[in-house]
Amino acid sequence: MLPARLVPVPALADNYIWLLADDEGAAIVVDPGEAAPVERVLRRDGLALQAILLTHHHGDHIGGAAELAAASGAPVYAPRDPRIGLDARRVGDGECVVLEAPALDLDVLEVPGHTATHIAFFGNGVLFSGDTLFSVGCGRLFEGTPAQMLASLDRLAALPGDTLLCCGHEYTVANCAFAIGQEPGNAALAERAAQAANQRAAGQATVPVTLDVERATNPFLRIDAPELAMALGQGERVARFAELRRRKDDFRMPAR
Repeated sequence: MLPARLVPVPALADNYIWLLADDEGAAIVVDPGEAAPVERVLRRDGLALQAILLTHHHGDHIGGAAELAAASGAPVYAPRDPRIGLDARRVGDGECVVLEAPALDLDVLEVPGHTATHIAFFGNGVLFSGDTLFSVGCGRLFEGTPAQMLASLDRLAALPGDTLLCCGHEYTVANCAFAIGQEPGNAALAERAAQAANQRAAGQATVPVTLDVERATNPFLRIDAPELAMALGQGERVARFAELRRRKDDFRMPAR
């Protein structure tokens, strides 16, 4: 069952803090890189913060957690990583975050690659992927290996197709520009690129988006697609993924 309200709250340069709330005003936030934007939404809409979820240790995802926890008394759920220096309930693969209000059962999935201890939260039709899976992209490999990241992405891609992807950054337009260069014959990708450009021009977020759309458009989930595999070289899957990630690391948006 989808939540009553699911909102990407813009923060910092291009982060999204995810806010999920029920009809009674009970709310959670995911990856609050700063507190002020969350506090504004909570006050404006009369919401009560019940839990704070963290996917990984980077400052732009945890920077506001301590302040929000102190102000609300909401518990923090975080991966087992000493770099997250907060009083938190530590969770790992196979565990479940169960909340009474809002009523949520969120499975914890370990998805290393961007960082060694990165986790995602999945349940109630929603996936909070942090910086592992972006719309039409994936995170940089700061600590993990290509094999680890590919396995993590394969795991997320196997979730139900109607799952709503809630990722940590607004990167979709640039990701589409890169992806089209790798798989120019992908009609679904061309449609997604046009949609994303229109959404951003209108001041709208490009996410959430379903995993069905991601499987049709995201090159990092399409390593085995014939056109893309040909473009990357016909080696084994991990080598193709590593080459794709290398190309993305070197990619720069064309000047307008």
